Amino acid sequence: MANTEELPPSELGTKQYWDSLYERELTNFKSHGDIGDIWFGEECVDRVVDWMLNSPHVSPEGPVLDIGCGNGAFLLYLAAEDFKNLVGIDYSARAVELARAVTAEKQFDIAYKVCDLTKHEDLTLGEFAVCHDKGTYDAVSLCPDDTLNNRIAYIKGVHQVTKEDGLFIITSCNWTHDELIQHFSDYFEKEHIIPTPSFMFGGKVGNKVSTVIFKKKS
Repeated sequence: MANTEELPPSELGTKQYWDSLYERELTNFKSHGDIGDIWFGEECVDRVVDWMLNSPHVSPEGPVLDIGCGNGAFLLYLAAEDFKNLVGIDYSARAVELARAVTAEKQFDIAYKVCDLTKHEDLTLGEFAVCHDKGTYDAVSLCPDDTLNNRIAYIKGVHQVTKEDGLFIITSCNWTHDELIQHFSDYFEKEHIIPTPSFMFGGKVGNKVSTVIFKKKS
């Protein structure tokens, strides 16, 4: 992995922040049925799901792993499109509890597990045809402690749970397409970039989020 300037640490990179957030969202769901935020918005989910539905490399039979599943919203979208063998993981037990509660109400068959991909002793998940990340690598990149080694451990963890020739789909708001390709280049090769909304600032064009489809290297 080439040298990368790390992001400034943030509370968004701590487990305590996410435990607290999902504790509140679980309470809100139980009290009035609000499942909480869809990170990066529904349009972001729609772009990825549409790509998966139209890709000859993706089967609705899966299996699909959502890394950092939060409230399970992404997998609910896939389940509504008749995708099978869906699994969500999150290192926050409260997030997993919320996702299970939401999924039970929707009456979909989705499995959830508490798991941290940076802790390789936790990796008893098996292998998946498609692994998906929307914001989780961002959170790992904001970890206040040993950020570089946590990022590397995460990348290796994703590689371990992805099937041979399997796909890894990542959406980030902190890293550009080129940076993501550089970060994952030892273990994955770029398959496709999903276009996302752009903006112009100071005469330069940028993207609010970056979505890259990777294929696992052997």
